Amino acid sequence: MNERYSRQELFCPIGEEGQMKIRKKHVLVIGAGALGTGTAEGLVRAGIGKLTIVDRDYVEWSNLQRQQLYCEDDAQKRIPKAVAAKNRLNALNSDVIVKSLVADVSVDELAKLVEGVDLILDATDNFDTRMLINDTAQKYKIPWIYGACVGSYGISYTVIPETTPCLNCLLETVPIGGLTCDTAGIISPAVLTVVAHQLAEALKILVEDHESLRNKIVSFDLWKNEHSSINVAKLKKDTCLSCGSNRTYPHLSYSNRTKTAVLCGRDSVQIRPAVKVERDLAELENNLIAQGGKIDRNPYLLSFTIGTHRLVVFKDGRALIHGTKDIAEAKTLYHRYFG
Repeated sequence: MNERYSRQELFCPIGEEGQMKIRKKHVLVIGAGALGTGTAEGLVRAGIGKLTIVDRDYVEWSNLQRQQLYCEDDAQKRIPKAVAAKNRLNALNSDVIVKSLVADVSVDELAKLVEGVDLILDATDNFDTRMLINDTAQKYKIPWIYGACVGSYGISYTVIPETTPCLNCLLETVPIGGLTCDTAGIISPAVLTVVAHQLAEALKILVEDHESLRNKIVSFDLWKNEHSSINVAKLKKDTCLSCGSNRTYPHLSYSNRTKTAVLCGRDSVQIRPAVKVERDLAELENNLIAQGGKIDRNPYLLSFTIGTHRLVVFKDGRALIHGTKDIAEAKTLYHRYFG
């Protein structure tokens, strides 16, 4: 008899019945950075039936300090995080169906990704995507768990559609909007603490024990030895455009489908073509050889370094322009070298 989950089943709130429920569930993890790798690993080890993980970036050396699914070889080869995460997760538990997607999540992608999903975990690094998640979760009535951290500080909140205030309800009252950049650095214990809060809440939802959910925003600063929780139940607004009686899901509108954006905490700009295209990376490499820069290519992306800039283009035409925060300059570089 396989005893893989025996210790988890001995925990009374889960038991064998709860383990069977976990096995039938599908979780979507948006982001495969520090929080995403931690929560994904925890869910796969716990025996989730299916896990989908999505990320737009690739593994870099600075990730290895806290993003626990990756190794030096992933950074050396610039493997997309979603791909590297899937490889590691498959090795951890072959019984779990793991799907990955290398993409910048937009309204259209998210609508497709949530089909058949029981829970969404926020592991993003920007607030725009979180608001997309919030409105999508409200529209399709899917629970989701917000999480963020910077420095030694972290925060988490569980959103249950039709029951709790949504993230949009809280924006004017609760200080949660500042955690979008990692310019202050990050220590791994802060990551692990947010992961612990998200995973605990996730397991409660997966075994359908909603009475045990926290129903509060929890925040902490490990360096300052501070911990707090805020009861926000009374902040649910009937006038909220995301979850109120006359909801319009404003963050799903066309005006919020950003095509170009400066990446938080980095001298980098992401450019996403208005129409997704399939780039032939080998052909692109041949075209760039005459430019005199350094070219590195793997099956998923091409990296082109010239002067003080490094341009990385993915097969779907999306590109990261490193070495600038100027969107106009980034667009000029993109069109000069990638057409």
